[in-house]
Amino acid sequence: MSLRVKICGLTRERDAAAVAAAGALYVGAVLVPDSPRAVRPSQARRIFEAAGLPLVIVVADREPDELAKVAEETGARVIQLHGDESEAVCRRLRELGDWELWKAVRVRKGDEILPAAHRWSGVVDGVLLDGWHPRQLGGSGVRFPWGALEAIRREWPSDLSLIAAGGLNPDNVEEAVRRLRPHVVDVSSGVEHAPGIKDPEAIRSFVERAASAYPDLSKDPEDDHPAH
Repeated sequence: MSLRVKICGLTRERDAAAVAAAGALYVGAVLVPDSPRAVRPSQARRIFEAAGLPLVIVVADREPDELAKVAEETGARVIQLHGDESEAVCRRLRELGDWELWKAVRVRKGDEILPAAHRWSGVVDGVLLDGWHPRQLGGSGVRFPWGALEAIRREWPSDLSLIAAGGLNPDNVEEAVRRLRPHVVDVSSGVEHAPGIKDPEAIRSFVERAASAYPDLSKDPEDDHPAH
């Protein structure tokens, strides 16, 4: 299986360049206005260009036609949906462009994980599991129940990428990769000095430690799902 690293919540071009230098695969820009890491579409575009990596735009509860316009404006490769978007919204987005769709699920209880995976299988390309926070849609640094995911990991739909987020940092990403066997690890607050201000050394360490756990994943080919 392939392991990919996404550094999210970027607000500065210099940080985007540091992400590329560290060897991550995705840069993420938040386009949710009330987020402390929110940027404008024009800023997201500059982040994408500075990194030279696929851009993930983080959005919530916007109309499909509007999202398609923003995705084209920013050059996004992935649209990450963090609101209460329906399956119909996702299907409409499919009609409007060839970008990948990731649906974020903020997990309150472990028994929510598998039903969410089955709900979104065949609708989106990946499900991002994040920790629950009553006021923030993401980037809160809260972990979801890892043990609950471990218990159902073999039942995860084979067509659905698993994106692990929430509370990851350089100190725990190796454990996360080995235990959760995700296709993507996603970090924001875990590599920051302050919201939106990244620490280049923490980024480098996060990517290196994620990669160091990668060889263990080849031991169980049954968990190898197609990369999108």
